[in-house]
Amino acid sequence: MAEDPIAQSEISALTRRFELGHETTAREFGIVKSDLTAVRLQVGNLDQKVGGLDEKVDQLTADVSAVSGRLDALAGEMRTGNAQILELLSQLVGRNPDAS
Repeated sequence: MAEDPIAQSEISALTRRFELGHETTAREFGIVKSDLTAVRLQVGNLDQKVGGLDEKVDQLTADVSAVSGRLDALAGEMRTGNAQILELLSQLVGRNPDAS
């Protein structure tokens, strides 16, 4: 019994559609895979940059602490100096400026 030419034509058309769909799917999968690889590289680069920022923030925190300590010491010295100035001025109150 001979095969039906219409059925053979339909089977051929379906086979072509399947093969084209498979090629398209494979191509799109390749694009997605490539994009995913690029995203992974970018995430890796960002991770390194964030790691570098952590170190910089730690260094800046240490620097700010050091400056804060120096400012506290300077403020203490200024209070001491102001107190000495006030004491000396208090001693001069009521004295004759022409007397030695």
